[in-house]
Amino acid sequence: MSNRITPEMIQSATLSSIDQSLEAVQRSSEELSSGKKILQASDNPVGTSNIINLDYEIEGLSSYANGIGNGLGWLQTATGAMGNIGEILQRVRELLVEGSNGTTSEENLRSFGVEVTHLTEAVKQDANTQYGGQYLFAGTATSTKPYNPGLEDEYQGNEEQVLRAIGPGSTVNVAMNLSGVLGSGPGAADGKLLDVLRTIAGDLTEATPEARKRLGGVDLKNLETNIEGLDNLQAAAGAATDQLKTAEARIEAVQATLTQALSNVQDANIAEVSIAYSSEQAAYSAALRVGATIIQESLLNFLQ
Repeated sequence: MSNRITPEMIQSATLSSIDQSLEAVQRSSEELSSGKKILQASDNPVGTSNIINLDYEIEGLSSYANGIGNGLGWLQTATGAMGNIGEILQRVRELLVEGSNGTTSEENLRSFGVEVTHLTEAVKQDANTQYGGQYLFAGTATSTKPYNPGLEDEYQGNEEQVLRAIGPGSTVNVAMNLSGVLGSGPGAADGKLLDVLRTIAGDLTEATPEARKRLGGVDLKNLETNIEGLDNLQAAAGAATDQLKTAEARIEAVQATLTQALSNVQDANIAEVSIAYSSEQAAYSAALRVGATIIQESLLNFLQ
């Protein structure tokens, strides 16, 4: 028994071929518009799993990168504030050296004392520097102003660490313990910077021979000791900054590697897809023309 090819069979085969050509065109079009070669999980289950894992790793690295960026901004601002304090202390030192000179008049000494009092307030203002609405030198009490204006010099923050994660189980402390240099003023009698500055202002205002002697002796020595403490704190900020920059470079390198791996898995080759799309469009147009001719002839045969 011979198999008879009916018009319906020809029509069905023709339409199936046209559908396949259309699907190929649509697939290439979606790849071009999305830039992806995996449009759904069923296209490549293994590739889809790899994409999920790579996305997760890249997202985790982005979180560390954001923390590092915040830490760098924090330290840069803190370093600037400490630099300002350093410049203020150099000015105080100049006044001390000049004030200890026996030829400086009492009137000038008292004016120096007023200037040192103003400079002390400037130091406290720099100690109250903020970054992103948070006080840099208050430890973890970032919403608390470290020092109040005026003669009250007591430190209001704490000495807790402020940590920024740079990797799994790895952190950097960005809290610079400026209160360890500034102290809490004469009330604490701690010999730290605010206590020393108040003492210097008092000796300048007193303007007696004994006070002049203290200015060029113990006062100058105590000031230089605190300047050295500030220098050490700035060095610690520099070391923390270097550590963050090293971590930043490492994360950027890993991110680049993972991003390239992700691209290899999911990104379409636009040049190849464009060529395929053009070919598939041509094939689809040809299929439509051939199909129209065949279906018309089948319909004519049917009518006859």
